[in-house]
Amino acid sequence: MTSFLNTAFSQTVSSFDEVHHGVLAAAGNGLGDFIRKKGGDADRVFETCGVDPALMGRPTQSLSLTNYCHLMEEAATNSGNGNFGLHYGKQFLPQNLGLIGYIGLASPTLGDALLNVASDFQWHQHDTLTRFVKRENLWHFEYQVRHGAITKKRQDAELSMGMILNIVRSALGSKWAPQEINFEHYRPEQAHEHEQIFNAPVWFEQPYNSIVLSTKDLMHPMPGYEPVLLTVMRETIRRLNRHNVPQSFPEQVRAIIRIMLPHDSFSLEKISEKMAITPWTLQRRLKEEGVTFLSLVDLVRQEMAVDYMKQTHLTISDITFMLGYSEVCALSRAFRRWFGMSPRAWRKNYAANIHS
Repeated sequence: MTSFLNTAFSQTVSSFDEVHHGVLAAAGNGLGDFIRKKGGDADRVFETCGVDPALMGRPTQSLSLTNYCHLMEEAATNSGNGNFGLHYGKQFLPQNLGLIGYIGLASPTLGDALLNVASDFQWHQHDTLTRFVKRENLWHFEYQVRHGAITKKRQDAELSMGMILNIVRSALGSKWAPQEINFEHYRPEQAHEHEQIFNAPVWFEQPYNSIVLSTKDLMHPMPGYEPVLLTVMRETIRRLNRHNVPQSFPEQVRAIIRIMLPHDSFSLEKISEKMAITPWTLQRRLKEEGVTFLSLVDLVRQEMAVDYMKQTHLTISDITFMLGYSEVCALSRAFRRWFGMSPRAWRKNYAANIHS
């Protein structure tokens, strides 16, 4: 048995009694050390986010996805590095990603690797869309967190695209460059680093986070192809999910609302269509949970507004559009209802508190 296979088996679970309810802890492999390397206080970051740092050394243990995304955002804030997730993803080797990493590495070709990872990612991380699809003449590996309680997802998106990039480069070499990279979130202040790291055009405020490849790349063999290992890893990652705990129906609706808010077609009808149910069914099921569609929309807007307002390079007009409002005055009315002040006054108070 090869050393590659031995290493992979050594990271396989010995017990399947744990309830996997978010993301496998392998996604945080080496995170504490990386936070320290970037000048942050790792102990404080983990404590703030309610995460036991010992989990990071146990790749098949389960970590709440909300806590994980919070952990990445807090690491960026604590270290003062806005591109923390980008840098963390750049150095994240596929074999350190645990089961899902080995599923990619052990596949026969790069095309198979990306298809297998996209298919099995649901077992590595819940409440997340991953798919490998052809659009016109190019192939897109698409990624999107769909958990209703998660507002801030930038750091996770950037590290995830870095992880996928490294799976591709394990086959095509460290100098390989994608056709383009797409991110859902707004363009950050240090966006020039993204094009340097990916060595490709990078677009922001796109429908999905994605890495784009040409068809000719997909036929390249994976250097670590191991059919037995591939079978074992795929079986193992499924067994970890025997006791999956899904998010609640209101959380599912919140997730779709957050994704669709900036689109002109945003409506109850469009949300229900996205969820493959009728508008009446959507409203009835929300009522059974003690909430309404409009109250969820308002809650999501308020959460997103706070996040966007902290990004000083975003104008009030930008935020108006990103929250699905047609006019700035509508956003101003919402802010007065939520916080008792205008958006500009809120931002002024926030800046004063940060520098006090």
